[in-house]
Amino acid sequence: MTRNRKPLPILEGVTIESVAAEGKCLAHVDDMVVFVPFVVPGDVVDLQVRKKRHRYCEAEVIKFIQYSTIRQQPMCKHFGICGGCKWQNLPYDEQLKAKQQQVFDQLTRIGKIELPEFHPIMGSVKTKEYRNKLEFGCCNKRWYTREELQKLPSDAGLTEGGIGFHITGAFDKIYPIRKCWLMDDLHNEIRNEISTYAKETGMSFYDLREQHGLLRNLMFRTSNTGEWMLLIQFHFDEEGDEEKAKGLLQHIADKFPQISSLIYVDNQKGNDTIGDLDLITFKGTDFIYEKMENLKFKVGPKSFYQTNTEQAYHLYCVARKFAALTGKELVYDLYTGTGTIANFIADKAKKVIGIEYVPEAIEDAKVNSEINGIDNTLFFAGDMKDLLTDEFIQKHGKPDVIITDPPRAGMHPDVVRVIMNAAPERLVYVSCNPATQARDLALLDPMYKVAEVQPVDMFPHTPHVENVVLLIRK
Repeated sequence: MTRNRKPLPILEGVTIESVAAEGKCLAHVDDMVVFVPFVVPGDVVDLQVRKKRHRYCEAEVIKFIQYSTIRQQPMCKHFGICGGCKWQNLPYDEQLKAKQQQVFDQLTRIGKIELPEFHPIMGSVKTKEYRNKLEFGCCNKRWYTREELQKLPSDAGLTEGGIGFHITGAFDKIYPIRKCWLMDDLHNEIRNEISTYAKETGMSFYDLREQHGLLRNLMFRTSNTGEWMLLIQFHFDEEGDEEKAKGLLQHIADKFPQISSLIYVDNQKGNDTIGDLDLITFKGTDFIYEKMENLKFKVGPKSFYQTNTEQAYHLYCVARKFAALTGKELVYDLYTGTGTIANFIADKAKKVIGIEYVPEAIEDAKVNSEINGIDNTLFFAGDMKDLLTDEFIQKHGKPDVIITDPPRAGMHPDVVRVIMNAAPERLVYVSCNPATQARDLALLDPMYKVAEVQPVDMFPHTPHVENVVLLIRK
């Protein structure tokens, strides 16, 4: 016997109060905190509660009664559907205020340590077309909004394929994107041409549930040298599929000569990751170059490189400034990726040792040192908590400065312990997640004091923020 659940309530005339986490805003109704997406402070709305807990609930707007005076018109017609740029309706200066407050709140509430006055957040040089990498899913079942469904005939089939972004909560559907503002408009032209060609030639789109269908995933990369890379993932089901794939590749190569690196792969796995797959270069090279100051970085399809090139430069300048190198220091660059920071600071240090989990990234780091004539770097691949040990430091030298740029999960406690045992004079902590950064700062607090805090916005129109902290040994 099933229980009859009580219908979730409608909340009327609610005034949105402030920006909250994950791109949502919050309001209070009686003693309940209500989290709402795609609104801004000052909006007055009617809400339908979608999820209810004891002290909070999540709701969505069913009617705008009054728009906030700070609200701006989103530039993207897909705003509110794809979920990628949740703050396009919030003016950029308001976004920066919210991110500054986010860093302050997380470092104070979670870290609970003594902190200096924060530097004002560094806004992004670009607020649109700022990304150098984007991925799009290809799916045989597109997502329809309520409005689109209402316009369809009652007997319409809902199996149209499309290329776009995956919808939250519906892993097997994507919403087709005609124009995305996150990258140079050429990527829109290429993606839409691929979609048109696939439909006109009867090319099948991938079925995420059944795991069949030819066209699976697109990855675009572009660089400040003007180069373009396109990687297309296919799923070859039957004889003749590879020839169909090559027909598409040749069509795109002919129509878009700007693509200097055209690559494809047959991915038979259950996910879209390519780290363990052999890629095939159809046209041009299997890499593009990025430039930063007088350095050149080789970026392949599997490489990690900060996705906002211009802002990455400013981020690395902050890290270099905080490191205060004189040319005499041994520097450890933890979670070095493709060695971008390590190579960026190498001319200011005696020696730089970079450590990274991904072997392919370490090979890229070595290549990047070589092509730039840098001979004072040394790179190691391995799990950080297993590789960075007291014995490793005894063998390779005690660092004067450590720069660490961990993933969102932050640093493993064993890594923190080894850092404290090594006791460098300065520690520069670059973070893409101020919450886990705050946790790690609390662990380091017995030995280090926070001297400077510099938030940096890498991702306009999203709630994500980078933060750079300088720690000095007490």
